[in-house]
Amino acid sequence: MRVMIVGTMSGQLALATKMAMERGAKVIQVDTIDQATHALRSGRGADLLMVDVAHDIARLIANNEAERIIVPVVACGVSTDPRTAAMAIRNGAREFIPLPPDPELIAAVLAAVSDDDRPMIARDPAMTAVIRLAETIAPSDASVMITGESGAGKEVMARFLHQKSRRADKPFISVNCAAIPDNLLESELFGHEKGAFTGAIARRIGKFEEADGGTLLLDEISEMDLRLQAKLLRAIQERVIDRVGGSKPVPVNIRILATSNRDLSTEVKEGRFREDLYYRLNVVNLPLPPLRERPGDLVPLAEFFVRKYAAANGVSAKPISHGAQSAIRQAWWKGNVRELENTMHRAVLLAAGPAIESADIRLPDGSAMGAGAPATASAIVSPAAEMARHASVMAESVSRSLVGRTIEAVEQEMILETLKHCLGNRTHAAQILGISIRTLRNKLNAYTAAGVDVPTPGMPELRAFG
Repeated sequence: MRVMIVGTMSGQLALATKMAMERGAKVIQVDTIDQATHALRSGRGADLLMVDVAHDIARLIANNEAERIIVPVVACGVSTDPRTAAMAIRNGAREFIPLPPDPELIAAVLAAVSDDDRPMIARDPAMTAVIRLAETIAPSDASVMITGESGAGKEVMARFLHQKSRRADKPFISVNCAAIPDNLLESELFGHEKGAFTGAIARRIGKFEEADGGTLLLDEISEMDLRLQAKLLRAIQERVIDRVGGSKPVPVNIRILATSNRDLSTEVKEGRFREDLYYRLNVVNLPLPPLRERPGDLVPLAEFFVRKYAAANGVSAKPISHGAQSAIRQAWWKGNVRELENTMHRAVLLAAGPAIESADIRLPDGSAMGAGAPATASAIVSPAAEMARHASVMAESVSRSLVGRTIEAVEQEMILETLKHCLGNRTHAAQILGISIRTLRNKLNAYTAAGVDVPTPGMPELRAFG
């Protein structure tokens, strides 16, 4: 976790910095917003900016975005005036941290924007076999393709590979290819030269150069545009990159890891992914089994998340009762480890007794978590039979709600409701809707242009503390 402090290192801001460092953050500091933008464009990357509220946060964010630098901002200030905090949020800050800082709030902020605190927890034989393979190949410089369902822990595995490699003391840089628009991704990866486009007032170092000597993770690479795939292939083959607007190749020394929740061989056959790039990246394939196929990991993971979120919320970690453990083992966990994590975070907040009980294992809407997909074939018929009994009633109800409406209107409502359910996360919403992130982004841009209010990506973990 890399944090950049923007403001003079004195008083309460210095204390906040110390707290961040005690929680494992790597901290750099600059005095002004212009120095912050300069440091970011020159390759001193950051995962979070903690900015003194006295600075012009809106200008800082505008300057960064003009140069295609996207880093979340959290404002800090000694003022207790709620108008100050509201103004910081309106100016683009994700959250406001009052000073003097609260240690648990600092921890919550760092946890909300970082995946660093995700150790590799594996007890089930299905997962330990993958771990052994990962440990075998980690010391090499071979490219690795990590595949598996969304939420199965692909980025955690990538960090594990980096930590076990000969590059462990060098940077680990992650880029989510699905979360960055195509017109920004090229600059994000390869950087740009001064004057390459409107707003490029200076050279910017991209993620390839930022990761030099270390590891670069290309997360959800299947969403990358075909044109950019060709440029990526050259960078991998020749170990040089071309900055946007540049005229001279820049040598780089990095190891490439990539993840995908799609079957890339199918993507290749259908012309959506380059075959030559696929073979370059897929020197070794690490397939992560879904959580439902590694039952031995369920309770150890749940116990880890209980400890994590108990600490983040400033409460004592409670044991998980036998009944709750049984409920955890029976659930289907379609969202894999990510769903389990959110569920246990919720259980920490809901548990009123001395232990976490099965009643505390709940869905986001507060309803009790069902048993999911059971182990036996006979039990699998039960949910389908239940659905069949209610199908006619549901169909009639849905039919009444759709009569007289256009297909476009129904599609828009479905997309926006799904996005709202995913707290604005475009990647998750696209997966649920069964469309590409690119298609979803185009539709959302059209809605925004038409004046429709589109949910933006949020930080729900922070809201619970603020």
